[in-house]
Amino acid sequence: MNVENTKAQMRKGVLEYCILSVLGQDELYPPDIITRLKEAKLIVVEGTLYPLLTRLKDAGYLTYRWEESRSGPPRKYYKLTPLGRKFLKELDETWDELVTAVSKSTRRN
Repeated sequence: MNVENTKAQMRKGVLEYCILSVLGQDELYPPDIITRLKEAKLIVVEGTLYPLLTRLKDAGYLTYRWEESRSGPPRKYYKLTPLGRKFLKELDETWDELVTAVSKSTRRN
């Protein structure tokens, strides 16, 4: 078994939650989302991010607006909807429970 593959799978498992959390702080342009996630050591590429953004938007958790750009095409800025904020709050609670459970089960004596 390859540890790098397992680490990548763990990151993918929390990526949706992290995207919602980042957008819970600010309205963002997708390259800015990627930058924030990379700063947090969650390696993300556009090919991974855009399908997740579409899925979250289709679920009603995100909305977007277009903004004209001085250099190039208009930019799409994403933000959480009220439903997305509620969903994020539920995920925050679930995350806290999961961290506690994992911490208890991985204690070393």
